[in-house]
Amino acid sequence: MASVALSEAEKVYIVHGVQEDLRVDGRGCEDYRCVEVETDVVSNTSGSARVKLGHTDILVGVKAEMGTPKLEKPNEGYLEFFVDCSANATPEFEGRGGDDLGTEIANTLYRIFNNKSSVDLKSLCISPREHCWVLYVDVLLLECGGNLFDAISVAVKAALFNTRIPRVRVLEDEEGSKDIELSDDPYDCIRLSVENVPCIVTLCKIGYRHVVDATLQEEACSLASLLVSVTSKGVVTCMRKVGKGSLDPESIFEMMETGKRVGKVLHSSLQSVLHKEEGLGPKRQKVGFLG
Repeated sequence: MASVALSEAEKVYIVHGVQEDLRVDGRGCEDYRCVEVETDVVSNTSGSARVKLGHTDILVGVKAEMGTPKLEKPNEGYLEFFVDCSANATPEFEGRGGDDLGTEIANTLYRIFNNKSSVDLKSLCISPREHCWVLYVDVLLLECGGNLFDAISVAVKAALFNTRIPRVRVLEDEEGSKDIELSDDPYDCIRLSVENVPCIVTLCKIGYRHVVDATLQEEACSLASLLVSVTSKGVVTCMRKVGKGSLDPESIFEMMETGKRVGKVLHSSLQSVLHKEEGLGPKRQKVGFLG
């Protein structure tokens, strides 16, 4: 993960500020930086989104392809995640430097989507045991400015909201053989419900307090963080501790409560922005991921 070198004096300044609920950039401990969300930015995908959170820049593309259902879930489709850590984000990702981080992020995404309530996977089934839609979710890290997991989870939810899957019909002839017919109408498609798709809220323990949406400088002052996956109703679906430090049970409980509170606000703001952007239709000005 991208890191930054700080002197002891700078660390003391940041830690003491957090204790007073005053961070270096003027935010309180539970405040996010300005989040920019734009959907439908990549033309050759089924759905896409770009999210900028401070100096963190994420691009997500979703591609729907036909596949065969898994043996243990014959009447469901499934999602596949791939994370690419671009060397443009930080020199540390050059060569194979970002592979471990990419695998860690992908595994975290698999964990938070590994429950029936996140996405209705049965709606992705075309013909049980034979055909289903497979959603390939590609995440590209364009810039790292702290709080990667939160930004990626927001971008994935926005991209899934933007995803349009062609409607198909299964035709069966007299001999019993099945044929799949795709609709020619680009507007005849199915949309995924992202109501229950969780977002990640990362809480970094700094001194005796914890903060959300930490910058790279604040992450350098934190020895332990808690990733909390929260739905729009404030339900925690998954938790994970990262970092070398330890967390006492009381701190974990406080961080969970903060995560649920902050997560509900994050979901509400994101849904509002997504519906507002979609309401503009072709009138909205596209910036694109190169903007």
